[in-house]
Amino acid sequence: MNVHETFLDIAELVSLGLLSAAFLLTVYRVVRGPTLPDRILGLDMLVAAAIGFIAVIGIRTGYTLYVDIAIALGLVGFLATVAFARFVLARGRTEGVQQATAAKETGSDA
Repeated sequence: MNVHETFLDIAELVSLGLLSAAFLLTVYRVVRGPTLPDRILGLDMLVAAAIGFIAVIGIRTGYTLYVDIAIALGLVGFLATVAFARFVLARGRTEGVQQATAAKETGSDA
């Protein structure tokens, strides 16, 4: 084992450790997130951490199919984030209409 392989092994282990810490902190944010957008960003971060895990495992094993899996997961994660954002926007519009209707019924300006 030469210096380059040793450095790569250490870098892989450090990367896995940092990704594990990021994953755990992100799970905490998803569970404890005070608002829905916080949770959505947390889920997006979980996808990014999973892509990182897949990339490091692909480097460790030398199996190049993991790169394709990581790219596919990135695309799915992006589409999920866009769908969640549309849901949050639609939900906000619905809540705004409900508040305006309630204000009209009570005769107050909200």
